[in-house]
Amino acid sequence: MDVAALLAGARERAGSDDYGPDAEAMHEALDVLVRSANEEAALSEQGEMVFAGMIGSLLTRRLQVEQWYAAHPEIADQQIESVLFGLGLPRTGSTALSYLLAQDPAVRNLRVWEASQPTPPPELATEASDPRFLAAQEMMQGLGDMPSELKSMLPSSPDGPSECLEVMNLTFRCDQLNVVAQTPSYGDWVRNCDYGPAYRYHERVLKLLQWRRPPNRWRLKSPAHMFGIEDLDAVYPDAKFVITHRDVTKVIPSVASVETAVVRMYTGTADPRYFGQHCEEAWDIALRRFIAFRDRIGEDRFYDIAFDDLQTDPIGSVRGLYRWLGEDLPPSTAAAMQAWWDTSQGDRGTGGGHRYTPEEFGLDAAELQERFAYYAERFPIARPRSTR
Repeated sequence: MDVAALLAGARERAGSDDYGPDAEAMHEALDVLVRSANEEAALSEQGEMVFAGMIGSLLTRRLQVEQWYAAHPEIADQQIESVLFGLGLPRTGSTALSYLLAQDPAVRNLRVWEASQPTPPPELATEASDPRFLAAQEMMQGLGDMPSELKSMLPSSPDGPSECLEVMNLTFRCDQLNVVAQTPSYGDWVRNCDYGPAYRYHERVLKLLQWRRPPNRWRLKSPAHMFGIEDLDAVYPDAKFVITHRDVTKVIPSVASVETAVVRMYTGTADPRYFGQHCEEAWDIALRRFIAFRDRIGEDRFYDIAFDDLQTDPIGSVRGLYRWLGEDLPPSTAAAMQAWWDTSQGDRGTGGGHRYTPEEFGLDAAELQERFAYYAERFPIARPRSTR
């Protein structure tokens, strides 16, 4: 892959070469990612086509965002009233929680179909017939080829909430790009990079999306925010955080299984032991950064939910969150949340199950427990209920 060719292709598709603010930071990150993929990922011909296509799509989307800002500079005047970020390790119930919160019509979430293609910015009056929504709906109806371990774990719908990853990918400073292929040097770089450009652009995209489609109170989530939590805070200093917690010996092998399946789906091959080690190291870094940040700023902006509690009493867990936020949970919204939960549990039960062992990924439960003991000590609700 050649960076110059990827940039030229995006320029031709978009008819523009203006990448907007922090363009130099975008180019720096892109160079690191492509070099790592070329030198380390051992991509097949098909895998290289997929990887290059992903990069080309991200570059084109960013150019299109900037075209809308150039035509409508008033978008920059949009105000984001409030943001609640969902954090915590992956596989701790954060996706289910985000779907529950998305049933509230009084708040805004980043939906799957608009995250993958933010332009033109959506309009409330026409979004049900928006071709991007219809295309996403058709795509999700044809997910029969998705690996069963992914299908059974990831509730999804075209108008459901997406993680912030697709938006942050526009800056190439996002840990998700490190699990499309085996790119260790990019992984080392992205875990220690300046995330300021990523979060400034994240805010820029949110302003575009809410410009013609309010409300401007957002419910967002991604475990990956913990890597750059200090830089996130600099852009969103009034943000609040809800954190889901689960026994880390269950979490890390599950995440390794997901990452292995994703890379295998994209590139045709993946080393499970590589991703076991990657997950253990990466999420240790993320947790330590998050805990240091939380200890620095105090407890006022954080609300914790145990995985076990969310599974046994989802609406009760959400009620507690709303009380903490100082917001009412109308009966109609609670009923919509319960309906989603009931349907989702049934759908997930037909996915064939998610079966794996830690040993497949070179992991040992006792060693994980020892390495992450600081996490269970800091957050006892992360322990299995019987050991709290």
